[in-house]
Amino acid sequence: MPGKFELKKAKDGQFHFNLLATNGQVILSSEMYKAKDSALNGIESVKKNAQREGAFETKTSSNDKHYFLLKASNGQVVGQSQMYASAASCKSGIESVQKNAPDAQTDDQTG
Repeated sequence: MPGKFELKKAKDGQFHFNLLATNGQVILSSEMYKAKDSALNGIESVKKNAQREGAFETKTSSNDKHYFLLKASNGQVVGQSQMYASAASCKSGIESVQKNAPDAQTDDQTG
């Protein structure tokens, strides 16, 4: 089973999405979008930028957890990972996004 994007609507009416790996684990989360079309554009941006050289930026949180940001070519963040205990597992998360995002289908759960 390929990875998939889950498009959801928050209680406040905004839209957001998660990219799930083949095992169902969330590997990337978006920001909140006011419009559904904007969230769908965000998904397309993730698909496109996941393969782009230099699109991922790794960071370390104040409590020494590792995470990454996926940025569009204009520098805008289009997704952020979960927190990882090690730099190696963070790198694996990036590889999972690179593998799963381009062909992932969108599961629209906005009702």
